[in-house]
Amino acid sequence: MPYDQAIFTDGEFYHVYNRGVEKRITFLDSRDYQRFLQTIEYYRFKNPPAKFSARNRPSLKQKIQKEELLVEIICFCLMPNHFHLELRQEDEKGITEFMRKALNSYTKYFNTKHKRVGPLFQGAFKAKHIQDNEQLVHLSRYIHLNPLIDYLAKDLFSYQYSSFPEFIGGKKGFCQSSYIIDQFSNHKEYQQFVLDQEDYGRSIKLLERAIITDEK
Repeated sequence: MPYDQAIFTDGEFYHVYNRGVEKRITFLDSRDYQRFLQTIEYYRFKNPPAKFSARNRPSLKQKIQKEELLVEIICFCLMPNHFHLELRQEDEKGITEFMRKALNSYTKYFNTKHKRVGPLFQGAFKAKHIQDNEQLVHLSRYIHLNPLIDYLAKDLFSYQYSSFPEFIGGKKGFCQSSYIIDQFSNHKEYQQFVLDQEDYGRSIKLLERAIITDEK
């Protein structure tokens, strides 16, 4: 089964996550992180007009932007051996198709680059339905706090591999952050909402992960 007890419904939000097989590192350098982000940005569309390797051809860029979406990516965070995505399904079986294409593409890239074979992630992926708006907002905070919870970064502003910079207005990207940001007065208020929880996030690391992800 490609997901963990989630039955996907169009227009609903989900927390999608996975980690490396045997807890192995899945992003070894900055190029790996960037490749994964480029991959999920590309495969969120329903019918990309070409393979991922041809995505930068000028004639294709406009066509890709006109394609229908499989999913909207609300926010994300990549960690050395796992990732978190907050997604909204836009098309029937959209999340399943999006994850299949994105993870297959990234695994092929990673295995070729690092001269390995076999699965990279633990199964296809895991997912949990986001039950209400409160959970939607608080999950975005949890996802963005991951680098601090794991002591991977001294502050969220310096961490390059999450959507937090998009949410505080410092960077343009592909996330549909308005689902979250529109519930705050401005970007600064959301920033404060996240950072106020830094110590809290660290203190309940094990409990929070047990509730939200059932593992790590």
